[in-house]
Amino acid sequence: TSYEILSDPVKRRAFNSIDPTFDNSVPSKSEAKENFFEVFSPVFERNARWSNKKNVPKLGDVNSSFEEVDAFYSFWYNFDSWREFSYLDEEEKEKAECRDERRWIEKQNRAARALRKKEEMNRIRILVDNAYSCDPRIKKFKEEEKAKKEAEKKAKVEAKRKEQEAKEKQRQAELEAARLAKEKEEEEVRQQALVAKKEKEIQKKAIKKERQKLRTTCKNWNYFSDNEADCVKMMEEVEKLCDRLELASLQCLNEALTSTTREGGKAAVVKQIEEINEQIRREKEEAEARMRQATKSSEKSTTGGGGGSKNWPEDDLQLLIKAVNLFPAGTNSRWEVIANYMNLHSTTGIKRTAKDVINKAKSLQKLDPHQKDDINKKAFDKFKKEHGVVPQMDSAAPSERFEGSPLDSSPWTTEEQKLLEQALKTYPVNTPERWEKIAAAVPGRSKKDCMKRYKVRFSYPAV
Repeated sequence: TSYEILSDPVKRRAFNSIDPTFDNSVPSKSEAKENFFEVFSPVFERNARWSNKKNVPKLGDVNSSFEEVDAFYSFWYNFDSWREFSYLDEEEKEKAECRDERRWIEKQNRAARALRKKEEMNRIRILVDNAYSCDPRIKKFKEEEKAKKEAEKKAKVEAKRKEQEAKEKQRQAELEAARLAKEKEEEEVRQQALVAKKEKEIQKKAIKKERQKLRTTCKNWNYFSDNEADCVKMMEEVEKLCDRLELASLQCLNEALTSTTREGGKAAVVKQIEEINEQIRREKEEAEARMRQATKSSEKSTTGGGGGSKNWPEDDLQLLIKAVNLFPAGTNSRWEVIANYMNLHSTTGIKRTAKDVINKAKSLQKLDPHQKDDINKKAFDKFKKEHGVVPQMDSAAPSERFEGSPLDSSPWTTEEQKLLEQALKTYPVNTPERWEKIAAAVPGRSKKDCMKRYKVRFSYPAV
């Protein structure tokens, strides 16, 4: 009866769940586009009766905060409904005749209730989905969130750009500072070089002036002798002083010559000449000592058997020098070719390998100019012997040197030309007193003749 149903809470809930006056309809999205709150507010209030939880949140209005809207949809997406559909059971288990029939009826009823409960929850879910998709506040919050993310992204990009600009600005500042420092350093170096160049030019002019002064003084005193041969010898010694003395020494000597007599000047010049000759002698002795030491070291360091372990006679040294000049750098298998050439032309019978000639050539390169000078002089003496008679020196008296007046010299003979070429090879450009030695090797020709011939006829590479 009605009293039994209303007095029993379970039966009453079952009866209320299927209230025929309840509106189960769900507004569509199209219905709520214009009047969202007017359409959905009564629907949510109507369905709030099924909630197991009290204080069901309201839909709110357009001014609701994000937290309020988020709480509303969280509640309805997790809606806990007490509505159930047992009142619509088609079979009553009390009418069953046996226990098995009652179990079967109960099973059928549970399945029908579960299906209806599922349909009810789908209805609620569709209601919430439609409301969420049409809610203008959700759209506004999404746009605000998107704008916030865009702003954060732009802020990060701007911060990174500013950081890069700061780094680039700092880098440019460092580069500019380095450039200015380099320019300053280069300017200082340039100024120092300019000052050094000016000082060098001043010193060069000064030493040229002092040399000219020395020559003029000695010339005015007829080189301190009335004998022509002694005058020529003194001229050579004076030129040696001009080549070897430093500026300070030349100035002191010129001052001494200015304030003394001819005999006193001669004594001062002779004393200076003796000091220079003594210096040359010491340098030569030191060079010979170094050459002997280098030769010993070369003989100790040379390995590889055969010719490498034996001494190098003078003839083999000259043959090696000749072969090195004959087969220059760039020749295919150069050192093997030089070794074969020496084995073919050597009179000592010692067989040399490519390694032997390389080691010996390196040891010769390490020699100083004085050592090379002695070796080349021996080669030149051998050359003169092989080419027979050397042109005889002109018996006429040597001409006196006059500043600014070129000497008229006789034509160069073929033999003189050969001697000059050999002397140029014998005495390299770094040889002290080179042109004096070259002139001495060409009988009948002065230092000036040889220099003039070299400038006119030769473009000679360094030997």
